[in-house]
Amino acid sequence: MLPSARFDALRLRARLNASLRGFFAERGVLEVETPMLSQAGNTDPNVASFRTEFGGHVSAGPGTRWLRTSPEFPLKRLLAAGFGDCYELGRVFRDGEAGGRHNPEFTMLEWYRVGWNQHQLADETVALVQGALALVDRRAEVMQTTYRTLYLDTLGLDPVTASDTELQAALGSVQIDPDGLTRDDWLDLLMTHRIQPANPADRILVVHDYPASQCMLARIADRDGVQLAERFELYLGALELANGYHELADGAEQRARFERDHAVRGSRGDALPAIDEALLAALDSGFPDCAGVALGVDRLMMAMSGTGRIADVIAFDFARA
Repeated sequence: MLPSARFDALRLRARLNASLRGFFAERGVLEVETPMLSQAGNTDPNVASFRTEFGGHVSAGPGTRWLRTSPEFPLKRLLAAGFGDCYELGRVFRDGEAGGRHNPEFTMLEWYRVGWNQHQLADETVALVQGALALVDRRAEVMQTTYRTLYLDTLGLDPVTASDTELQAALGSVQIDPDGLTRDDWLDLLMTHRIQPANPADRILVVHDYPASQCMLARIADRDGVQLAERFELYLGALELANGYHELADGAEQRARFERDHAVRGSRGDALPAIDEALLAALDSGFPDCAGVALGVDRLMMAMSGTGRIADVIAFDFARA
């Protein structure tokens, strides 16, 4: 019967939500609401989606619907239609993600800035996080670096040139079953098991220029002969809070990425969510140059509250829902 979070955490969440809305109101970024159910889904092989069946008449469209893992696709359709800077603060859903830091439904803040690149948006994300920390009388130092420099400085290895064997060895005492793991998997394990835990609790770490193989929905650029994704991630202490991109505006390239995702999913026997044709049409219709970022509000609440348990900052966690 009882909530998983204390009342003071729920009161802090209310203050945070009001602060976030005030932050964007001051900057002229408009709040919108987009569908939670879609006929298309997230094709990312590392993200599992919930799906459901619509019981109404077939004239309403495809019966299989996917619960959103983020509001990204409809927000981008609004941008393509000329709506301008916008954000959404709401619930998103990911199957199979339940534990100390994960809940299958959680709160995401996602926003887009027309005419901005990922560096400008990273600075705004830092300002937003600092504003949230001020609610609990805290402030963090800020460190911005590149993905390659971070690995060189913290682990003494170059993520671009190091062999897979060297990446595995850098995990030290962390024992991982190597079956089926790719180079990007090993790099990600080094981030989550070696780099993130060492980031001080009072430091905001912003990492730019990821390997092109980790481009997601970001543009790819050439940096001194190396192909890199124009994206950033923001960490507060050991917690990853935000992931932002200089957004890809090429429908054909995005379709190719979706199809590569399907190939990976198919090889694993995973579900194949329908590709979002409306998004691809939006990208080809004159999609504006822009940057976007998604931030986990529950993770931010955890950092503000000094807890490692997501259950401590949501009214009822998955076990009590």
